[in-house]
Amino acid sequence: MQYSSPNGPAVARDIATLRQALSSDLHEYPQKIAHERYLIVLSGLPGTGKSHFANELSQRIPVLIVGSDRMRKALVARPKYNPGEHTRVFSDCHQLIEDLLQEGYRVVFDATNLTDGFRHTLYDIAEKTKTPLSIIWFTAPIDMVRSRLDARAAGLSIDSHSDADWQIHCRLRPGEEPINRPHLIVDSSQDISPVLDQLVRLVNSASG
Repeated sequence: MQYSSPNGPAVARDIATLRQALSSDLHEYPQKIAHERYLIVLSGLPGTGKSHFANELSQRIPVLIVGSDRMRKALVARPKYNPGEHTRVFSDCHQLIEDLLQEGYRVVFDATNLTDGFRHTLYDIAEKTKTPLSIIWFTAPIDMVRSRLDARAAGLSIDSHSDADWQIHCRLRPGEEPINRPHLIVDSSQDISPVLDQLVRLVNSASG
């Protein structure tokens, strides 16, 4: 798909870079479910279990996981996590997601998506592309979150893309806004299988 915007050439280069980062996932995506587009938006603070959930879902049904941390490191060799970089990463991810949905993929957007403004951009993309949408909010007891993030900071976590630590979690927490539309809730200290199973049913029913 040809992408056009006021920053067209730069954005097009970024999208090509992100596609290259997803090349193996795109290659392995089964053609038999082409044009069964679906958008799954994950929302929650660092350490609440979003990436684990996304990976578990990918074991149950074919999906493309667009992770903001992975995409950031594809675009920026040494991320600074400043506002300009943040805007670039999320704008590029939003455009990539729109392109992938137009092409018929099922997409999981694994990012904090903490504010209504960020989520509304995704709602608009789903409406524009006529894509079914599920939103999932993640939570976990604060002691468990801190333990996970301390393990990540110590290099003991299997999540190799995120650099978010306890300090970042605390900085982001006051800005988290409620989701003002129907959504699923995952407390990742509990068994996540019921929500995974429910989501699989929703995706499969949407594809007819």
